[in-house]
Amino acid sequence: MNDFIPKVIEKHLSPALVTSFKSIAGGCINDTLKVSTTEGPYFLKWNRSSLYEMFRTESTGLNLLDELSPISSPHVFGLGKIDDKSYLLTNWIEKGTPESGFWENFGKSLAIQHKESARLFGLDHNNFIGSLKQCNRQHTKWTDFFINERLAPQINLARSSNLIESSIQSKFDKLFQKLENLIPTEKPSFLHGDLWSGNFMISDTGKAAIYDPAVHYGHRETELAFTHLFGGFSPDFYKYYNEEYPIEPGFDDRIEIHNLYPLLVHVNLFGNSYLTGVIQTLNRFT
Repeated sequence: MNDFIPKVIEKHLSPALVTSFKSIAGGCINDTLKVSTTEGPYFLKWNRSSLYEMFRTESTGLNLLDELSPISSPHVFGLGKIDDKSYLLTNWIEKGTPESGFWENFGKSLAIQHKESARLFGLDHNNFIGSLKQCNRQHTKWTDFFINERLAPQINLARSSNLIESSIQSKFDKLFQKLENLIPTEKPSFLHGDLWSGNFMISDTGKAAIYDPAVHYGHRETELAFTHLFGGFSPDFYKYYNEEYPIEPGFDDRIEIHNLYPLLVHVNLFGNSYLTGVIQTLNRFT
């Protein structure tokens, strides 16, 4: 590994030289480092070379966030393969303390991002959520996109691993028939796609920075619902989001439906301990 790090820096940041590096805790998929150089600090993440596509689509997602979102995100300096490793190199974002009005700024900024729209739900390329492939095949109707490109692939993956039974599939089939009446119609919104408390930080500017995207154009309620799943967002975040871009009444009752997708992702990544929430939601709505 010691040869790998200077090779990456030399390839993308020459004449910068590595002065030190330190492992960063928190990632459950990739190896991560803070790399200090003569030109300043950078963030490096890597995995085996066969996972290059995961880093390539993450790089594209970060570039789209930089273009379409007012919220800060890492700038990509390097992407590639060296030896038996694939990697992504970005600037280092230093942790800071929240500015006055942090949650107001974050909530309104996400609302502004969600006003970025497109003709279709999905994206012109597929990407990943965590280490799982995420299909972004485009649809004119959100319910078709949610069923066919989000829920069905995760259900099929879980069934192939014997993580869920056919009775759960039957309940999903019943839910699918009701979705159009349960979820309000919205135009596609540009989403981060994996926005939970572990994928944002307070930077040294005092504002939020977001990373590890799974970008696509989707229903903005799915993004807001995911922020509720593991907590970590102040009530002010939702208050100011709603001031900037009001959501339809009854959202609190729809959160569980939207969170079926991240829960199924967690079932497939981490096991059926996450299945309880899926079953509770299915029982409630079917």
